[in-house]
Amino acid sequence: MQVTETLSDGLKREYSVVVPAAELEAKVNTRLDELKDRVRINGFRPGKVPVSHLKRVYGRSAMAEVIEATVRDTNNQIVTDRGYKLAADPKVTLPEDKDAVEKLINGGSDLSYTVGLEIVPEIKLADFKSIKLTKPVAEVTDAEVDEGIARIAEQNRPYAPKAEGAKAETGDRVNVAFVGTIDGTPFEGGTGDDIAVQIGSNTFIPGFEEQLIGIAAGEKRTVKATFPVQYANEALAGKAAEFAVTAKSIDAPGEVKVDDEFAKSLGLESLDKLREAVKDRIGRDQQAMTRQKVKRALLDELDKLHQFDSPPSMVEEEFKRVWTSVTEELKNENKTFADENTTEEKAREEYQAIAARRVRLGLVLAEIGEKNKITVTDDELSRAVAERARQFAGQEQRVWDYFRQNPEAVASLRAPIFEEKVVDFMLELADVTEKKVSREELFKEDDDKAA
Repeated sequence: MQVTETLSDGLKREYSVVVPAAELEAKVNTRLDELKDRVRINGFRPGKVPVSHLKRVYGRSAMAEVIEATVRDTNNQIVTDRGYKLAADPKVTLPEDKDAVEKLINGGSDLSYTVGLEIVPEIKLADFKSIKLTKPVAEVTDAEVDEGIARIAEQNRPYAPKAEGAKAETGDRVNVAFVGTIDGTPFEGGTGDDIAVQIGSNTFIPGFEEQLIGIAAGEKRTVKATFPVQYANEALAGKAAEFAVTAKSIDAPGEVKVDDEFAKSLGLESLDKLREAVKDRIGRDQQAMTRQKVKRALLDELDKLHQFDSPPSMVEEEFKRVWTSVTEELKNENKTFADENTTEEKAREEYQAIAARRVRLGLVLAEIGEKNKITVTDDELSRAVAERARQFAGQEQRVWDYFRQNPEAVASLRAPIFEEKVVDFMLELADVTEKKVSREELFKEDDDKAA
């Protein structure tokens, strides 16, 4: 067998491979000899079928199997001998001429083919102890706990029917039935009955709630409102509609006394326990944001320290995923690139760069994990599957079965666990300094597209 490198350009390699016909013939004979004891052919005792006869019956199929195995094994050997890591599957070019293929299958010519490889670049890891990071940390204040409890109280505020003939005011809850039309024609989703509308909550389309102010129980009223231009349902976006509304009842909000009894109504022992629960929830939210910020800072530093060309096929695959997500989001929000103050061409350039960064960082994290023997255990995967199953109450068994039967789905859980473990490892090595910040500063939005 002869292997000759014909191309070495960046991350692309190409090899010409020639396997002599005699070598293929020897492998076919070995394959047929293995079949001799298993096949049953009339006129021959088991194990006594001549190889020459087997070749007449099974020779072509055996040669096809040998060629397939030889190409696969040779490609693997090329990769192993040179210490390559592949970015994509090898691209094999075999003879296509019908006569040449026939001659090859019949054992009359050498196997000659080319294989193209795209490899992952060699990654030289930086000195991670030189990385300096600032970790923003916010303390949970009493004021934030008070605000959290106030929101809970508002959500659990009791309502009581208003006196007969009373008019609806801001803050009241109006139970309505309505039929909506656009240009006099009813539309899908435009009819409702026993729908509670809290005036001032801004949960309905703009203008709807305000026009219920002053309505009384039993009163009918025509409400005119326009769907937002960026409404999720494209068929209704920007359309002016009329709603024939009937107020069935009007309830006024009652007072909520935030005390031990209120806490007990929520399943907690006391007001102090409620405050602890609210503080803990806010704290978890802030810790998650702290983690997100320090992780982003770490990835930025790793990106600066490891600049190399990402494998084009991997970048293109990542770009397709990102671009599909971006365009679907624009479609769902009924937006264009112009609404985002850009053009499709500029957006493509931006997201191409983002895809390249993500691939590069993924390769760096993978290299760090491999060099430091970081792995994901079966227990960690099981816990991840269990967590996913808990998100689908009543369908837990179906979720378990899905992951058990789909290795790709399990791999989708393995990747983020592995990444977080590598990040934890890196944060242990880096020089991390905590910085006290306010909640507002902690949750201030950053441009996180490239994360």
